[in-house]
Amino acid sequence: MLSKLKLQSLSKLKSRSKLRAIIANTGWLFADRILRMGASLVIGVWLARYLGVQQYGLFNYALAFVTLFSPIFTLGLDDVVVRHLLRESSNKEEILGTTFWLKFLGGISSVLLAVITLFLLGEHETLKIYLVAILGMVGVFRATDTVELWFQSQVQSKYAVIAKNLAFLLNSLIKITLILTNAPLLAFAWITLAEFGMSAIGLLIVYQIKTSSLLSWRWSLAEAKTLLKDSLPLIFSGFAILIFMKIDQVMLGQMIGNSEVGVYSAAVRISEIWYFIPGAIVSSVAPSIYAAKEKSESLYYQRIGQLLSLMTCMSLAIALPMTFLSDKIIMVMFGSGYAEAGPILSVHIWTSLFVFMGLATSPWFIAEGLNHVSLGKTLFGAILNIILNFFLIPKYAGLGAAIATIISQASAAFLCNAFDKRTKKIFNIQMQSLLPFYKF
Repeated sequence: MLSKLKLQSLSKLKSRSKLRAIIANTGWLFADRILRMGASLVIGVWLARYLGVQQYGLFNYALAFVTLFSPIFTLGLDDVVVRHLLRESSNKEEILGTTFWLKFLGGISSVLLAVITLFLLGEHETLKIYLVAILGMVGVFRATDTVELWFQSQVQSKYAVIAKNLAFLLNSLIKITLILTNAPLLAFAWITLAEFGMSAIGLLIVYQIKTSSLLSWRWSLAEAKTLLKDSLPLIFSGFAILIFMKIDQVMLGQMIGNSEVGVYSAAVRISEIWYFIPGAIVSSVAPSIYAAKEKSESLYYQRIGQLLSLMTCMSLAIALPMTFLSDKIIMVMFGSGYAEAGPILSVHIWTSLFVFMGLATSPWFIAEGLNHVSLGKTLFGAILNIILNFFLIPKYAGLGAAIATIISQASAAFLCNAFDKRTKKIFNIQMQSLLPFYKF
């Protein structure tokens, strides 16, 4: 009896220790996102005022265009690699080394494809081509995010946070200097690239100091095939998600012009700045959900339900007040030149409800081995978004793009789950998070 009590006490201590680790890890991720959110918002608004609607729109068009190709350098590996590291921590050198080289090769491919696509679209504006080429090179440096995945799997994100934020703060000071010295638009693209270069160096140094030698990393073709097999649906899903997030700005630029992109980008900057919340929480909680799956089905679904309820409440707490304050927020922050962004923000902010909900369900799709299902519904939403943009942008411009984004995001992250027996259970949990009295 005494032995049993000791075992129970040890189990409780371990459980509390894991909980404390998750809370601490989430705290570091939140601190990271809040620091970035605050600084990037202030500097971003300052930059928008400095550049003006036309140049700010051009810069954001280039950013959006490059972002569409980011799944080529991320390769959908992040969650898959974390899961593999949890299962096979003794094989970390092979997993990390293979992940690094896959991401590095993906980064080179992404910048080449971005520039080639721009030419194929008939783009001849030299400044736009330079912006896409410079910003596209970010993907090469993002290969070092492999280090962050290791710390994430160990629930020790603070080391990656410190390394990346030192680069971010230095970069922010340089951006302020560029604004004060009336630097040209191209300078801001170069300094954006420089931030990721500095961050890459910081991550590698931290790993070398806190873990082991980078020289122990090794490439494995067999491991590469395994990782890519698991991540392939997530690569296409990543493309589809980014079509949700960025195709509106690209289509606005193609169909109307850079000024409309500038106005729309001002609204989207305020709307999307909140997306760090589900990202930080889900990345910290996901390992515990995967672990619960191995132990108890009821505990597993309990944790997923709690996560969804939390995400839904948070998104509603953001969307409701922002709907009524959007005009004032835009005028105070961006000035009268961006006044048209107010109504766009009041609509676009509701996308957060379905973004939060979609991110909260991502560990479930991974744990259930339903990445291909996630891909299917995400692709459907992405195609729907493009179709709606074609009809709504010519008539309503940025407001039409915002409406298209909400409808497509709601379809992919929520409504599609109701029509597939494989996802019916997660749909019911989503419904319960929206309507607590809902029974299934």
